[in-house]
Amino acid sequence: MKITLIQIGKTHFDFIEEGYQTFAKRINRYAKFNTEVIELPSRLKSDVPDVIKRNEADALLKKLQATDYVILLDEHGKVFSSVAYATHLEKLSHSQSCLVFVIGGAYGFHADIYKRANEQLSLSGMTFSHQLIRLIFAEQLYRIFTIIKGEPYHHE
Repeated sequence: MKITLIQIGKTHFDFIEEGYQTFAKRINRYAKFNTEVIELPSRLKSDVPDVIKRNEADALLKKLQATDYVILLDEHGKVFSSVAYATHLEKLSHSQSCLVFVIGGAYGFHADIYKRANEQLSLSGMTFSHQLIRLIFAEQLYRIFTIIKGEPYHHE
């Protein structure tokens, strides 16, 4: 299985990047995992949230393939426990070869991205910065793979 994490906007904190890289290396033991960061050029930046979301959507849609199964990390998405999502991800792995998880920008996703997505996943009822959610997601994805493989990282 190939898993891609696309993040709108780069990470500015070294401690987040360091933690993220630690989990990304661990995840690669279970699946081909890569990261893409979409950083809008200054000519596409705006003070208007709708314009920002439109430009981010255009850049994101160019990165997606028709066969990608797209999962938005969205505070309004479905909430799972780690164990339940491990079961869900394992089922997806039987029918999908390429999963793309997407972390939106500061203003969320444009309507076109919601239309393109196959599902929405909430990691918490709280709102986190796109930088921090990257690390939280990577830790959870690693945890999920250890649950699937029956390894001792997760404790019940």
